[in-house]
Amino acid sequence: MDFRFTPEDEEFRQEVREFIKQELPPDWEGGGRYPEEDDWEFTVQIRKKMADKGWLTMHWPEEYGGQAASQIRSAIFSEELTYNRTPGRDIFGVRMLGPTLMIHGSEEQKRRWLPDIAAGKTRLQAFAVTEPDAGSDTTKISTFAEKKGDRYIVHGKKTFISRVQHSELMILLARTTRLGDVEKRTHGLSVFLVDLRDAGDQIRVSPLNTMINHETNEVFFDGLEVPAENLIGEEGKGFYQILSGLELGRI
Repeated sequence: MDFRFTPEDEEFRQEVREFIKQELPPDWEGGGRYPEEDDWEFTVQIRKKMADKGWLTMHWPEEYGGQAASQIRSAIFSEELTYNRTPGRDIFGVRMLGPTLMIHGSEEQKRRWLPDIAAGKTRLQAFAVTEPDAGSDTTKISTFAEKKGDRYIVHGKKTFISRVQHSELMILLARTTRLGDVEKRTHGLSVFLVDLRDAGDQIRVSPLNTMINHETNEVFFDGLEVPAENLIGEEGKGFYQILSGLELGRI
């Protein structure tokens, strides 16, 4: 078996290297810049240029803005970014959150949201799962989404939620059936796509001072109205949807 990269893959690697060399400052060491506002905009711009080349979603299907590239090609891209400590690995949510929508979203949802995420026009990077009273046991979360007509009304609190201020969309995990009313602890959890641009004062964000170089927040949901059409997948099956989306996103 030949384990060598193909000439095309090596050519791609060199293209990525040249791009990074051109875009990063000569004295770039990585880290230490984020999350200052000017540095955030620098991160946005370099990632947008990558999106214009189709690199951020090269592993996505072509119909949703990807290139259907091989895992080898995607790995080469990730390797070069990591080696050079290129900022903003997932600024548009194309790896860890986009796949959740891609796997479990309806065709209408995928065609509505994924192309703009792939093009770098929309930022999906806020992932609201963790809660202060749940610890590492996700099944204990209490943020609740109550179905009322064509909307879900969300009340609750999340903590250690990164980059909310720089996101336009959020993946939210909430209970739609209380923990005490389910047969299995992993049941009754649902996934929603929240458009933060429409949330107004229904969401309150409080920054947390934690580790250097890491921005995170508490997020409070005060009667947040989420259209029922923004439910991702089947109601009550969100625990498994989140896991499968994250697993695919690691590729």
